Amino acid sequence: MPVLDIVYLIAVVLLALYGLNAFVSVVLYLAHRRNAAPRPPLRELTTVTVQLPIYNEKYVLERLLAAVVAMDYPRDRLHIQVLDDSTDETAFLAEKWVEEYRAQGVWIDLLHRDHRAGFKAGALKAGFAQAAGEYIAVFDADFTPLPDFLRRTLPYFQADPALGLIQTRWGHINADYSGLTRAQAIALDGHFVVEQTARSRSGLFMNFNGTAGVWRKECIAAAGGWQDDTICEDLDLSYRAQLLGWRFLYLPDVVVPAELPPQINAFKRQQFRWAKGSMQAALKLGPGLLRARLPWFKRLQGLLHLTNYGVHPLMVILLLCTLPFLLTHASVSGYLGFLSLASLGPPILYGLSQKDLHGPGWLKQFSAFPLLMLLGTGIAWNNTRAVWEALVGRRNQFLRTPKFRVEGRQDNWSDNPYALPLDWDTVCELGLAAYACVAIFLAVRQRNYYMTPFLLLYALSFGYIALLDIVHSVRGRQCDTLTRVMRSRYQPSNLKKSPSHSR
Repeated sequence: MPVLDIVYLIAVVLLALYGLNAFVSVVLYLAHRRNAAPRPPLRELTTVTVQLPIYNEKYVLERLLAAVVAMDYPRDRLHIQVLDDSTDETAFLAEKWVEEYRAQGVWIDLLHRDHRAGFKAGALKAGFAQAAGEYIAVFDADFTPLPDFLRRTLPYFQADPALGLIQTRWGHINADYSGLTRAQAIALDGHFVVEQTARSRSGLFMNFNGTAGVWRKECIAAAGGWQDDTICEDLDLSYRAQLLGWRFLYLPDVVVPAELPPQINAFKRQQFRWAKGSMQAALKLGPGLLRARLPWFKRLQGLLHLTNYGVHPLMVILLLCTLPFLLTHASVSGYLGFLSLASLGPPILYGLSQKDLHGPGWLKQFSAFPLLMLLGTGIAWNNTRAVWEALVGRRNQFLRTPKFRVEGRQDNWSDNPYALPLDWDTVCELGLAAYACVAIFLAVRQRNYYMTPFLLLYALSFGYIALLDIVHSVRGRQCDTLTRVMRSRYQPSNLKKSPSHSR
């Protein structure tokens, strides 16, 4: 068998494996979706530390602090830490609001670092050393927890001493802002409604999603604390803790609203970080996972979970192999027929999540699924680069996802200094779209019509992402100069150091 056939066959088989695993998640979810653990009574109001890691978040910081301070919990047992690594005026705003809340009797500390060593993991580690609570809740800057969050999560810890983490569901503040945000909402709902529920209630490995969760402080310490050798410190710590025997719980009925990225480049940056960090965690923890004395199915599901972003380089390989096949008049109909069946798994998973969330009106919400198909395929080049950086050990650079405080359709992000400029990935995406178009032309000319749907999806997807790149970057271009000026003005060396606060 020629090398090209082997590469193509391996890519198809692995892609089919990930696609079929979506069916596994659906089956497990259907088997366990009614098996929610009853909430035990809250016996004791113990001290809780709420950590808020921030970096240049001046537009959403006030909203975040207001939500956390409004939590329905005794003030003398609610310890809030603002973990600020900001290099812009966010640092001054954080100090101002912390002082105002302290004057109102709120137990709140500001820990400002004049460096970003370890990025988010480094900030969480620094805060952990000064955390007063027995439990530690973490919220990113774009999240707005509801007042009853702690009262709805802490009882489970008190009922189960081996429970190390509680993860809650992400809600969406701005899902209806645009087609891009609607597609993201469907993707996240699939993960949080179906996948996380299936994993949690089936006893499989699940992950802390980096925010909207509560840790038992003892669990973090026992698992080795926050580590910065990956840029998915949340996934890394999750697996280390579960491999030690700590149990995790997912609560889909506890929802924390959050802001979805309205700019395609912000979304791509977020995806790049998740893809690279996940593959780093797989390389770090995969061997130990495979050697663990656990059921084979649990280990297999853990490995598929850790390496899930590997589907994107496989998709790129599949596209790149198609044109040589066409030029040599080789047949791949059997391969594609197998892949077609497996590719039905994700749509069923996403559709089920919308049906269970929205009831009779779910089809209206699901109408954005075609955009999700374009988004999920078109992001493949971006995430392939991320996976490659992880595989070759390229140095980490934690690029934040900019938050604009876009809550309704009337809000505008394009005049925001955090808007991201065009990057070179757009050229590659346009190139892949053109490559797919050439393959479509040859497939039609050779009457290989069974190949055209896949190729058409590639062409439309990469073209869609590239077009959004250009449109969104042009909208934000006028702000690029202002962004550079602000970043040069608010470097750590130019910031007044914030005083260290204590209770």
